Amino acid sequence: MRKILFLMFLLAIIAIPAEGQRRVYGLNGKPAPTWEVDSWINLPEGKTTVDIADYKGKVVYLYCFQSWCPGCHSRGFPTLQTLTKRYQGDDAVVFVAVQTVFEGFSSNTPERAKECAEQFSLTIPVGHSGTKGEYSKLMRAYRTGGTPWTIIIDRKGIVRYNDFHIEPKRAVRLINGLKKTADAVQKDNDQPAAETQ
Repeated sequence: MRKILFLMFLLAIIAIPAEGQRRVYGLNGKPAPTWEVDSWINLPEGKTTVDIADYKGKVVYLYCFQSWCPGCHSRGFPTLQTLTKRYQGDDAVVFVAVQTVFEGFSSNTPERAKECAEQFSLTIPVGHSGTKGEYSKLMRAYRTGGTPWTIIIDRKGIVRYNDFHIEPKRAVRLINGLKKTADAVQKDNDQPAAETQ
């Protein structure tokens, strides 16, 4: 019995990551990296790809999913639908969804991403990132921890939210706050500089 307890204790110690080896998720407060997405559907006319630089000056809601993810279907996509409806016609906010594949490569295909977009009536850009043998570059760049994952980027290109699912009310508060902050900065920039003597 003592040997078993001792072995369990050793296994527990080995399983605890050493300081500095623990994975840190998200990039809050840091500049948003490029997306490097493999394929897209629902792109604006004349575009073959989109990236964060295409949305300079806008609040970006980036939703990461996998087609076989139950939480994506039960919570993530419905939240995305609620928010896209809420901000429809608001040029200050854009929505993008990307299937960030890190497992189930034969199931989480570009075709399945397209089926999800159709199932949830998405007209926003929808991408696919990740192929067998290579995890999603977007997922690695943003240090996401799985799906559903939400990233919200401010108008200056700084990541302000980077975590698992966000509730719609919280997302609205954050997005509206980011819009107001940018509006206040813009108003300050529009004011003539005070003359000095």
